[in-house]
Amino acid sequence: MSSERQEQPADLREQLALLMRGLGTRTVLYQQFVAASHGLYNNDLKSVDILRETGPITAGELSKITGLATGTITALIDRLEKCGYVRRENDPADRRRVIIVPVYEHNEAIKNTYSPLHSAMLELASQYSADELRLIMQFIGKTSNILEEQIHHLSTSRGKTSPEP
Repeated sequence: MSSERQEQPADLREQLALLMRGLGTRTVLYQQFVAASHGLYNNDLKSVDILRETGPITAGELSKITGLATGTITALIDRLEKCGYVRRENDPADRRRVIIVPVYEHNEAIKNTYSPLHSAMLELASQYSADELRLIMQFIGKTSNILEEQIHHLSTSRGKTSPEP
């Protein structure tokens, strides 16, 4: 670590940590409003986003990631399937298992909901150089890793990843 990094004022680091916490809060609130605007629960929408990241996974894997009980996941998948956001497929490697496949990307309502945010984020990103964007992306990636570590820590100390709804 360079001496310049070590000499950053503690209050500046504290301000950054508080801004990141505030960003997390606003992200959760935004997701809640998006979910409600589509008649979904927040856990439904979070699961859709998880599937966007992971691609097709089993209900058990989704349960592990979210910390939701398998019965809750079954009802969640039923709702998402009814809305056309996912479909169930038999696992080709094990016909007893079911894979949850995301199919919401072609949903016009979802595209229309996220389009203004996407456009605003692209506009914001255009204000930075390529090097600055790489640094921001590196910071966000490392932040995500820290959050994953903290989720793991909480899940092992409490026995689950997140509280039930």
